[in-house]
Amino acid sequence: MDERTPLISTVSVSRQQPRHPYPHKTFRRFCSIALGSSLIAVVICFLLPVAILPRGHDSLSTYLPWSKPFPKSWPQSTGITFAELQELLLNTPDEDKVRSWSEYYTAGPHLAGKNLSQAIWTRERWEEFGVKSEIVAYDVYINYPVSHRLALLHGDKVKYECSLEEDILSEDPTTSLKDRIPTFHGYSASGNVTAPYVYVNHGTFQDFKDLVAANISLSGKIALAKYGGVFRGLKVKRAQELGMVGAVIYSDPEEDGEITEENGYKPYPDGPARNPSSVQRGSVAGTLPGDPTTPGYPSKPGVPRVDPHNSIPKIPSLPISYADALPLLKALNGHGPNASSFNKYWQGGGLGYKGVKYNIGPSPDSVVLNLVNEQEYVTTPLWNVIGVINGTIPDEVIVLGNHRDAWIAGGAGDPNSGSAALNEVIRSFGEALKSGWKPFRTIVFASWDGEEYGLVGSTEWVEEFLPWLSASTVAYLNVDVGTRGQHFTAAASPLLNALIYNVTGSIQSPNQTTKGQTVGDIWDGAIRTMGSGSDFTAFQDFAGIPSLDLGFSAGPKDAVYHYHSNYDSFHWMDSYGDKDWHYHVTITKIWALLAATLSETPVLPLSAKDYANGLEKYLNDVKKRSEQYTTSVSFDFHDLDKATTKLQEAAARFDAYTAELKERVGEGVPWWKWWKKVKLYYEVRKVNTKYKTLERQFLYPGGLDNRSWFKHVVFAPGRWTGYAGATFPGLVESFEDGNTTNALRWSGIITERLNTATTLLD
Repeated sequence: MDERTPLISTVSVSRQQPRHPYPHKTFRRFCSIALGSSLIAVVICFLLPVAILPRGHDSLSTYLPWSKPFPKSWPQSTGITFAELQELLLNTPDEDKVRSWSEYYTAGPHLAGKNLSQAIWTRERWEEFGVKSEIVAYDVYINYPVSHRLALLHGDKVKYECSLEEDILSEDPTTSLKDRIPTFHGYSASGNVTAPYVYVNHGTFQDFKDLVAANISLSGKIALAKYGGVFRGLKVKRAQELGMVGAVIYSDPEEDGEITEENGYKPYPDGPARNPSSVQRGSVAGTLPGDPTTPGYPSKPGVPRVDPHNSIPKIPSLPISYADALPLLKALNGHGPNASSFNKYWQGGGLGYKGVKYNIGPSPDSVVLNLVNEQEYVTTPLWNVIGVINGTIPDEVIVLGNHRDAWIAGGAGDPNSGSAALNEVIRSFGEALKSGWKPFRTIVFASWDGEEYGLVGSTEWVEEFLPWLSASTVAYLNVDVGTRGQHFTAAASPLLNALIYNVTGSIQSPNQTTKGQTVGDIWDGAIRTMGSGSDFTAFQDFAGIPSLDLGFSAGPKDAVYHYHSNYDSFHWMDSYGDKDWHYHVTITKIWALLAATLSETPVLPLSAKDYANGLEKYLNDVKKRSEQYTTSVSFDFHDLDKATTKLQEAAARFDAYTAELKERVGEGVPWWKWWKKVKLYYEVRKVNTKYKTLERQFLYPGGLDNRSWFKHVVFAPGRWTGYAGATFPGLVESFEDGNTTNALRWSGIITERLNTATTLLD
């Protein structure tokens, strides 16, 4: 049988999931092992699932799940020690294996909602590795391309017809697949418009502001924008708000740094530079993650649905290559001001050597674009694969996730370098299970569908299982693009910073020029704040679960990565991205060891002090930024300063206490043997619950202004950046709007959340 043949009958029952399936399985197992069939066991098994259900965000500061646990139920782990587990996790990942997983995932198209065969295959592999898995389905609203056109017209004549196609390369088999995916934007509007056009630089909020200030006519025009600067959906959103009727977005070699044809590098497949026909597909949805018809609740069959057009565009848009952009840009030469007359953010552009002057336009009325975009919108199933290794502790959970869907047949970097690594992580833990190992904490693995359209699969899952996740989850560990170069990067909640430094400092770097050094040794140590752009968003910004996102990105000397292009292929990865597959194995080891350390360490290896110190830095940044906006009224940060200082003091005391507690627990001491160390057992449980719920203290039920889905008062994607993280967004956005009254309101909200976190730790 063709492995891509959908086996619908094998997963049809997955659409009727119990509300909280994972903890209940753990509880049943826990009860049967620990307490047998006694009456006490029956009572506990019925009452315990109810006992750990969360009571809402407001009560999390005082909520300690399982505050009166039954220590007799904690059997000693058997099999292997943590040192043996660590050795297994570092020695099992294999270059040939990870290469074979990548080769499978990149063999054909796997758009969201069209990859059931991959979901089934993934579940079958995980089951073979020894991890119980299931497919969880959601019915979501998304679009698929039907037809498109972009033509440059001079009067009644077609001056240039854009190919809207990437070149077929004989060296790269996936580029010639008959069922390859057309170039399009996810959640783009259908339309047929003909109008003059304007070069809008990167199409940032400030770029459009500069154009308005320069009296450039925008209404009724089509925007021609470079990729970069901000999330593509915000380019379209702002163009729409300003009355523009369409948007065209292209990839300029400017973003490729040194590795360009202009600098003598040959384009792919003959060299590391960008292929001129490369097109970046992608979503242009707004900043609301998940299914736009079910904001805040899961897209299950029969649920009510809202009008999606409040969060997706109403004007058509298309992505194009720089080969197709060249005639359009040249046609603007001599029309309107030159980009060089604007500020520093308008300087540059990588096509000057091709004769482009980067004039703004608008184009004359006789020089117009005809933009045609026809999309089919449907409500269709998508499929997450969820695997679980039940632990001894049922209400402390670690979740690892990567998305599986891609805009193209390949996706060797995004996302399937992460998918291949996740398979190797699970295979490694499977080898540990064969040795008799059982984790202390439950580990959940997720292969998400629908990430590319707007983090759809992960968001719907978090929305469905929010009560259980809020009560149980310690951390979410995300790897999206595991490998596309040699430069390690990380973003994380500050609670996890120390853990990342510790793990990267113990794993050898695959860089052949730095033999004997660890990943941590050659990494600059920069950890970005959490924004959006991948599946950690619902965990961090909606559920208040500390998250991280890791991967090896392209450095300045690495081959150009063809993001969301047909050229993000297995052949490109095998030839340029990671030809020896060492970086795939290395990210596997980092990911697995992060999970194992969180799972097996008696006292959770988190740092409240790092979090509190991070908050001080974020607040100082807000103060500097506020000076740009509060010229007439001096804003008083006294309450925020005071609350931050109190939290820092409480966090320092708490971390000092937990460090002393770790000493008392010691290495290899059987702390779970309650009959010898009852008090120590209770101390560890209480400390871990505080660490686990600390991030949740920064959730505000009302959410951000005009973005109520985002509940976190510390982290969110920037209102006009999309991917990049913003800190204290409610406060900063109030300053940007010149609304001091609202800034005072947000100061009060944040202060209250800081005080609640302080109370939790004291």
